[in-house]
This record gives sequence, structure tokens and C-alpha cells, in this order.
Amino acid sequence: MNSNCPVNLHACMDLITKLSRQAGKLIKSRIDQEKSIETKANRIDFVTETDLEVEKMLIEGIKNTYPSHKFIGEESFAAGTREKLSSTPTWVIDPVDGTTNFVHGYPNVCISIGLVIDCEVQLGVIFNPILDMFFRAIKGEGAYLNDEPIRVSDSKCLSDSLVSVEYGSLRTDEFTGIVNHNISYLAKHAHGIRSGGSAAWNLAMVAKGASDLYVEMGIHAWDIAAGDIIVREAGGVVIDPAGCHFELMNRRILAASSQELANEISPKLKQYFPEHD
Repeated sequence: MNSNCPVNLHACMDLITKLSRQAGKLIKSRIDQEKSIETKANRIDFVTETDLEVEKMLIEGIKNTYPSHKFIGEESFAAGTREKLSSTPTWVIDPVDGTTNFVHGYPNVCISIGLVIDCEVQLGVIFNPILDMFFRAIKGEGAYLNDEPIRVSDSKCLSDSLVSVEYGSLRTDEFTGIVNHNISYLAKHAHGIRSGGSAAWNLAMVAKGASDLYVEMGIHAWDIAAGDIIVREAGGVVIDPAGCHFELMNRRILAASSQELANEISPKLKQYFPEHD
């Protein structure tokens, strides 16, 4: 562990492991129940009472131990709370990543929590409570699924790869055209295409070696903070889809099993540059 880190990352991991498992029980108990649903940006951008309760549970639980820390949460962000990354430890939280899946009872539903210090993700947790799959990583210490080490695949070219993609919640003609172009290219050249309905889940699958590539533009920091560190610690590569350095707040990500695969894909993609978080 980084001796210069202002917090004990193992203690942080112990805390969010406990909180995530508590919150996961709530999610699991409600996935097959009738839900109170509201829309946010558009008719397919959902929030449920469970999203709000889980985020509150996680933030309050962390604040009790770390009152000086900051938070970037999906639902608090939507409600108008804005925090910028700085040297202050900042927790980036998606309480229910895959809300549309949750609404429909589809099991790819994850809690995603990343801790950012000095603008770099230092630890992450992705927990699917429906399937009881708990992914975690601390910088420099490897990535794990249910306490077993995981590693990305050895794929180095698209023709050997299974690719994860999403259409996202934006439905403008411009964005849809870009996504259709990129998915068409990937589908034509890859082994296959999968859409898990959750950015955190897609990143976890790359880290596990079950998927070889995931690319998306228009997602948010809370979707990808935990997955960023988990993929890297599993030996994978995380870059901007244009081929440059990955920036958490830029709402764009390409995660791959290898630098060779990432380099092959990025020049072929049509690019979309959303407003930063």
C-alpha cells in the first residue's frame, strides 16, 4: 500500500465491504418487488427509491468514519450537489448501477464505489448482490472476485475478442449514429458483442477475463471509478476511447485486456465528447 496515502486503504476497504453487503441485502430484497420509478434526464433514465436509499446508506456510513471526506454520488449529483476532484479523499458512488436492469428484474445490478485521492482512484468495489459477486481492488495489490485473484484475458486483437458495449440513455440522432457505427464495426470484426446493461458490470467482466473489451462514451464518473482501478489491478488497460490518457470526469472509457487491443480499436471509433462531470 502507498505509504504516502492520507488514509488507511485497508480500513477503507473493510468499511465499504461491510456497507456494500448491507446495501446489497436491500437491493436483493427489492429486485422482484413493485418499484416506485421516476425519470431523470429522459424517459429511459430512471431512479428508484432504492437508488436513493442505498446512496444515503453508503454516504452516511462512510461519513460516520471519515467526516472530512467528499462524495460524488449519482443521485446527489442529479439533485444538484457538485464536487470537483482534488487532493481531498473523494468517494465516487453509484448505488445501483444498472437501474434499468433493476427495474425489470434483470440480475446485472451492481453497487459501485471508488475512492479517489489526488485525482487518482486508489481502491474500488463492484458488488452484484443478486449473483453474490464481489469484485475489489486496492492500488498495487491486485484485483479479486470473492477473495480469489482475477486476471484479464490474454486477447491482443479484436478478432479474438468478446466485446461489451451499451447504447446508453442518450437518444439524440447524433449520438445514436455514433454508437451504431461503433457497434457495427465491433460486431463485424469481434467474436461477439454483449450488453450487460451496467458499466460497472462490463468493467468487472473485463477484469475477470470474461470479456476482452468495453467501450462507452457518455457515461459518468460514478459508473466507472471502481471499474477503472479493478481493471488496472487485474492487468488490463484503461484509456480514453480516442487513444489518449483516461480522465475519470470526462465521461469516456475504453477498457481492454491489452494495450495492443486498445490500440487497434481506438482509431476505428467515431468519437463523442460529452460535457464533463
